This record gives sequence, C-alpha cells and structure tokens, in this order.
Amino acid sequence: MVETCPPKVAEAPPIQRLSLRANFIWSLAGNVVYAGCQWAMLVVLAKFGSPELVGEFALALAVTAPVMIFASLNLRNVQSTDAKGEYHFSDYMSLRMAATVGAFLIIAGLAFGGYPPRLALVILLVGIAKGVESVSDIVYGFLQQREQMNRIAISLIVKGSLSLLGVATAIVATGNLTVAMAALAGVWTVVLISYDLRVATRFLGGRASALRLLVPQWTPKVLGKLALVALPGGIVMTLISISGNVPRYFIEHHLGTRELGIFAALMYPIVAGTTVVGALGQSATPRLAQHYAKGETAEFKRLLGRLLLIGLGMGVAGLAVIRFSGRILLELLYRPEYGAYVTVFLWIGLACGIGYFASFLGYGMTAARYFRAQVPVFAATLLAVAIGCFLLVPVHGLTGAALAMTAGTVVQSIGSAIVIACALRRARHP
Repeated sequence: MVETCPPKVAEAPPIQRLSLRANFIWSLAGNVVYAGCQWAMLVVLAKFGSPELVGEFALALAVTAPVMIFASLNLRNVQSTDAKGEYHFSDYMSLRMAATVGAFLIIAGLAFGGYPPRLALVILLVGIAKGVESVSDIVYGFLQQREQMNRIAISLIVKGSLSLLGVATAIVATGNLTVAMAALAGVWTVVLISYDLRVATRFLGGRASALRLLVPQWTPKVLGKLALVALPGGIVMTLISISGNVPRYFIEHHLGTRELGIFAALMYPIVAGTTVVGALGQSATPRLAQHYAKGETAEFKRLLGRLLLIGLGMGVAGLAVIRFSGRILLELLYRPEYGAYVTVFLWIGLACGIGYFASFLGYGMTAARYFRAQVPVFAATLLAVAIGCFLLVPVHGLTGAALAMTAGTVVQSIGSAIVIACALRRARHP
C-alpha cells in the first residue's frame, strides 16, 4: 500500500517580520521577566521554606530535565532554522507531542521507582509542568522562525508572573512543595491553552486551518525523517542538561539536600546573564541561519563576532559584581547563612561567564545546522564536568562543583570554536 501524506493546509499570509533590534528587545524583556519570576520563586522557597525544601525542588528539576530535554529533540532550533521550509508546523507539533508523552511515562517510572512517595509526587508534578512547557516551545519555535519574538515575550511575561503568584501563594499559605508544584503545572497549562495556541491559530490561517494543523498528523515517513534530523540536537541538549545537573547529583550524593539547595540558590543570580544570552541568541539565530544558507559568510562572522564580544563583556561584568558585592547580594536575596559561600559564588560566576561565550558559539553551530558535529563537543564537555565532580566534590565540596563546571565550559568553548571554523571553511569551499 502506498503511504500518503496528509493534505497540506495553506498557512496565513506572511506577516511583516520585526527587525533584529525589535526582536532582541522583546526577547530580552520576556526572558528577563520570566527568569526574574523563576528566581523570585526560588527566593520564596528559600525565605519561607528551608534549604532542604529548595534542595528537593532542585532535585525534581535535575531528575525531570534530562528526560524531557532529550524528548524535545531540540525541535525548536531545527524549526527556527528551517529557512527552506522543509517541514510544516503540524510535523513539528506531532513529533513533539508523541515524544513528550513518552518522556512523561519515563519520569513517572523514575519518580515512583526510586524516591519516597511525597518527593515522587513533586517530581511527577514538575514533569507535567515541563511537558506543558514543551508543547508551548513548539509554538515559540514557529513564531521565532517568523521573527515574531514579541508574541513569545508576552507569553513568557504572563506565564512567569502567574506562576510566581501561584507558587508564592501556595508556599506562604501551606508551606507544601507539592501544592506549589501543582499550582505551577496548572498555570502553565492555562497559558498554553488560552494564549499560546490562540496565537498559533492566528498565524496558521484562522481557526479552521489551524485546527487541522494543530491536530497531530501521524505520518511515519515524515516524522521518522524529521526525528533523524533532530536526533543529534536532542542528544546535544540532553548532554547539556546532564552536564548542568551532574554537579547537583554529586552534591546531593556526597553533601545532602541542604547543600544542594544552597548551590541551587547560588546558581540562580547567574540566570540574569543567561537570560540576556538566550534573548540575543534566539533573536539572532534565524538571521544567522539565513546568512549561512545564502553563503554570506562575512555577514555571518560579523554578527556572530558581535555576539561573542557581548558574551565576553557580560562575563567580565558579572565577575566584577560578585567580587565586590557578592556577599551583600547573597545575604540580601536569601538569608545571612548564604553569604558564607561567596567564594563558591565567584567560581560559579567564572564558569558561567565562560559559558556565555560558549553559548553564542553554540547558536552559531545551530544556525549553520551543524547538529551532528555538536554531539562530540558536548560529550567531551559532560566528561570534563563528570571527572571534575568525581575528583573535586568529595574533597572541596561546593567549590569543587564550581571548578568542575569551569572546566566543562572551557572544553565546550574550544570544541565549539573548532566546529564553527570547519563550518565557515565548508561554506567558502563547498
């Protein structure tokens, strides 16, 4: 029997793309507000809970993130750099939904197979929230491809604000992390249904056309081909997630959930810089992809060079702030006991500063659609972090974890630079 593809539905007429500057401003605003709300959620947990409660929250994220990130297959980046329109929105959505269901089943097995019932329920609720976020992410990739970062920013602002309100209310009223995570999952579901999907329908040619594209299209040949294209990106994102969580695994094993909670709290102020990097990278990726696809290597290098200089400047500025105001910042944001960890905070700042630079190189590799070449880069990064944690955490505690992170970002930067150089050489001499 001959396999046929579902009929394609004409999408809405193209809407004028925003300028790179406008996209960056919107993306920065959305990501800053969202990251600030996520940080404020952790501050609420630290002030109205305990380091142990923060540690349980961090552990739930560490368990769910690698599974859900692998299931995402990095489809958003594949989608946003699909300059030739090889796949339709329905293809991306169908693959994402199928993978998310599978990921949730794995998370449920991990939660109830290895943790006490109360903590398992927290992990399960975080998994639900991450699954909902994963579906929203496909809408974001669709909008990012069309350089409509303002719509993404509005979603992030609404989602961040409401989730902070819901989690804070639950923690202050009950002090129960399970109730707080249920509120988080509920808020994200409401935003997905009431805003994200409604925006998608507007760009897909109205409700009738959108419904046909939003309903999963199970075409094995198409989805299998897309999965093969995206699989290296999924592996890469999983390696990145595990690399970021390996220090947490070692800390929880050797030092306990209290120290894990403190380490997680020290990490969150650095999210401010990561947010700027993400906003810039997401805004610039479609433009970088267009330059590379058209063979405009000079423009590609110029834009990527500007991003790298910004990343370098941000790293230096962050280290200066931590060096002169780190203790005051920690005591003001959390509790006085956190101020004793300012040296760890400084090492984390160094690791993240190098990471900003490496992240921009990562956006360059993605824009050039060098997905497979990223696998050995991030495998080496994970290996460096794991070896560093194995050797240093038992001896130096949280400082050892931060040093291991620094080693990983150095390896990532070197490997990414090599891939970018090869991509540019190939673009010049196909």
